[in-house]
Amino acid sequence: MGSINNVVLKTEMPDVGIPKRGKVRDIYDLGDSMLLIATDRISAFDVVLPNGIPGKGRVLTQISIYWFRQMEDIVKNHLIATDVNDFPDILMKYREMLEGRSMLVKKARPMPVECIVRGYLTGSGWKEYKERNTVCGIRLRKGLVESERLEEPIFAPSTKAEEGHDIDISFDEMAGIIGMETAGRLRELSLRIYKTAREMALNKGIIVADTKFEFGLYNGEPILIDEVLTPDSSRFWSVKDYSPGRAQDSFDKQIVRDYLLTLVWDKTPPGPVLPDEIVRKTAERYREIMEILTS
Repeated sequence: MGSINNVVLKTEMPDVGIPKRGKVRDIYDLGDSMLLIATDRISAFDVVLPNGIPGKGRVLTQISIYWFRQMEDIVKNHLIATDVNDFPDILMKYREMLEGRSMLVKKARPMPVECIVRGYLTGSGWKEYKERNTVCGIRLRKGLVESERLEEPIFAPSTKAEEGHDIDISFDEMAGIIGMETAGRLRELSLRIYKTAREMALNKGIIVADTKFEFGLYNGEPILIDEVLTPDSSRFWSVKDYSPGRAQDSFDKQIVRDYLLTLVWDKTPPGPVLPDEIVRKTAERYREIMEILTS
């Protein structure tokens, strides 16, 4: 099953099928549904690293399930079942591996764009603002500082790259790919979900600085798919430690990125093996944000 010291790096279920493997997820086609398994793989700079983070897949899955349920009044999602007891019989022999890290989901047609919402001036948005006073081509007032909360969240779509980096696109470019009506609907849903999540998280002492959503079409309607508001798809900051004017400490794999930046590595495969201490600290960080958000 690709498990090393309780770390699931790769799933093997020969009688179920050959999975499509993403950076983190293994996806099995079950005919009228799909099985999504979040492994413990971790990627940085678009390279999957040799060793994983214990429990990471379970953290991502449990946080996603929590948010899918919270957002059901805004948009439907792809969940069919999250309890292994409700999975098809053919999966029962793999119960131990699947428990807590898998979701049985509807077969939606994934939209070929990612829907990013930026609520704070950070990351590539901050870099663009310093150069041009814009974020994703949207002009902002002068004088903003790093990590400052934006007056209104910005919708910033991107392409979905199978390999390498996604590419930021304008709303009009997005509309050219999926149609104006669908693009407008995804923008509206993305902003509503983000604003709802931001307020809920603030009540728990967490700032959602930015996040990305994926949607699919199911019976002609857009539904929320993949993962939602996890440390892999979002930037989470602590309210009590928040201080505009500098970079913030994030509840995500920043520990891994920071370590890798100390190495002589050209950011191409194969990636370096992470030291035990970096793995331990990252695992703790993931568990901490899960406990805060889902409590």
